[in-house]
Amino acid sequence: MLRLRAKPMRAPLVLFALATLVACSKRDAASSDAGGGASVAASASASASAASSVTAPASDPRFPSRIVALAWETKVYSKAGDASKVLGYLRAGAVVPAASAPTASCTGGSWYAIAPYGYVCTEASNATTNANHDLARALSRRADPNERLPYMYGVVRRPGPLYGRLPTRVEAAAAEVDLEARIKDWLAATSEDGAAFRTDYWMRGKGRPAPPPSTLWEAKTNEDIPFYLENARFPFDVSGTNKGSAVVIGATKNHNGLALVDTAVFEGRRYGITSDLLVFPVDRMRPIEGSAFKGVKIPEDIDFPFAIVRREGCEMFKYENHRLTKVKDVARRAIIKLTGHKSFFHGKMHYATADGMYVPDSHASFFDRVKKMPKWAKGTGGHWIDVSIGKQTLVAYEGERAVFATLVSSGEAGLEDPETSKSTKTGVFRIHTKHMTTTMASNIVGEEFELKDIPYVQYFEAGYALHAAYWHDDFGTPRSHGCINMSPEDAKWLFQWTEPALPPGWHSVRKALTGSTVFVHP
Repeated sequence: MLRLRAKPMRAPLVLFALATLVACSKRDAASSDAGGGASVAASASASASAASSVTAPASDPRFPSRIVALAWETKVYSKAGDASKVLGYLRAGAVVPAASAPTASCTGGSWYAIAPYGYVCTEASNATTNANHDLARALSRRADPNERLPYMYGVVRRPGPLYGRLPTRVEAAAAEVDLEARIKDWLAATSEDGAAFRTDYWMRGKGRPAPPPSTLWEAKTNEDIPFYLENARFPFDVSGTNKGSAVVIGATKNHNGLALVDTAVFEGRRYGITSDLLVFPVDRMRPIEGSAFKGVKIPEDIDFPFAIVRREGCEMFKYENHRLTKVKDVARRAIIKLTGHKSFFHGKMHYATADGMYVPDSHASFFDRVKKMPKWAKGTGGHWIDVSIGKQTLVAYEGERAVFATLVSSGEAGLEDPETSKSTKTGVFRIHTKHMTTTMASNIVGEEFELKDIPYVQYFEAGYALHAAYWHDDFGTPRSHGCINMSPEDAKWLFQWTEPALPPGWHSVRKALTGSTVFVHP
């Protein structure tokens, strides 16, 4: 049986190699208080609550103070006691509204009610009421849900050391063989792995274009160094990895994915600062912007029936004189209005287009209204998701009304047994756990990988999730380990639309048996 795992993000001493950059977990991704993603076949007919944005107004008199999260996962409990249900967690550096006075004592601190619900313990390593804590300043650049990807991302192209702090050039040369010669080659390269490729990407949040990397290197420039990395300082050990005892704390391997909150230039070299405040040089990474593909709103963009071309080389045909004649090529991701009529030519299914032509089923995914609405949709207005493995499609519904449709990438093994292959489990489920970002990994020999901060993750059954894939653009083609991959824009839209809603400032939320319904079928 294929066993993959999703885990809280912990930067390892050696980051696992990733050959094909696909990821998913098939073990439980959250503790049992999340409900374990139990199937809701028996309860699917219950009314699904409409998704709503959970907000806590700044003027809310219940929460005049602030709580700062200090742990990588600062858990939020349903009651003032760590034996109560976990409702989600805050990521280190998060600042959320809180009550002005504690509710009860906890080990090493006090329980405070936070917005919009739940309780946090202010134990010294977990949280604080000091809104000016240095960690809040250090991690003030949070995951940004307004961007295509919530962090900057890079894929490792030249494996090398992972640093616990900014290394001097002498320290870097000792850790990296032939540093000077390799930097020289990188500066001269004109490919996507060279210095000139998307240089400004690393300037996100700085409000100015990037200086030429060659100028920085030659002048040994120091620039944009945050206070927590000044003067050879080791940053906060937010993930339990950087103990401040060594400059080099681990190593990356080819195709690792890293999430960055910032970059800094030290002695002429630009370094990426990871979401847990580790350091890795950008000259060993390729910046990743993520696919720009987006699905369609229904009926604003187009109404049923229609098709989305999912591969290159799609052709449109006319049927004349008992034969198919090619009329034109159709671009990948083109949206084609259909009549709903289907015909077989030479044993292959073709869809009739609204302008009198035909497009092959093998090149395009067909979208139409559900012919028989499931019982959980009728009259409820609740949000639910229909996923077809065969067509590699996802349609979002509000009750009986479709509102959004797109292409996805499910498990690469198609409809094989999910217990023994890389396929997606079918059935009726509820979204039970959502993470703004989380790390997924596998320790299986030959299948090792670790991908940092995969965005917009929604678990619906054990370790099966809907999530953004920042490492590929093959939506419409099966290629995951079992999860349902979506483009970043689509995953973001769906994440914000489904229940349970993620409260402002939280990084994860859990709610068993009442989240949006997910129907996965052939």
